[in-house]
Amino acid sequence: MILIPGLLARQARSLKVLAAVAALALAYPQTTRAQDADPADVESIDAIITAVYDVISGDAGEARDWDRWNTLFLEEATLSPTGPTDDGRWGRAIIPPSDYPRRIGETLERDGFVEAEVGRVTERFGNIAHVFSTYVSFRSRADTRPFQRGINSFQLLYDGTRWWVVSVFWQAETREYPIPAKYVGTIGDE
Repeated sequence: MILIPGLLARQARSLKVLAAVAALALAYPQTTRAQDADPADVESIDAIITAVYDVISGDAGEARDWDRWNTLFLEEATLSPTGPTDDGRWGRAIIPPSDYPRRIGETLERDGFVEAEVGRVTERFGNIAHVFSTYVSFRSRADTRPFQRGINSFQLLYDGTRWWVVSVFWQAETREYPIPAKYVGTIGDE
């Protein structure tokens, strides 16, 4: 390999600029909307997951607090429901959390939707956490029999001051994919 000094110098400068941009992005992951987060909603893994369930849940006609919702997620976060596709394979949709109120929120508020956590498995390393959160879904708080069960797979980030939702990736239970017993029963931080 022949080394060309001018090319190497330009590449080194480009790498330094790229490193500086990456460092700034990592140093300031929060957005201005996140400054309004209730500290109680983001102080722990348990708190942020509880807040997500709290915001989306409500009886028919009950407004959701979508401003609160937006304070829980990193700006680049994703929501990914999974399910069978038209061609018989399994796939996912990707929804930015900021689009969720517009795309799904009206239906939740009109028809009623209450989701409750019935099990949790948490794995944490340093400032990242993965949580399998088993849920049951109802149309109203008065219902006693869920119309759906499934698992929300949360990926979370602790930035040194608070927790953020990076993604929620979920799958509803089916006859083909029943929820294993190990994912039902234990709830709470680590």
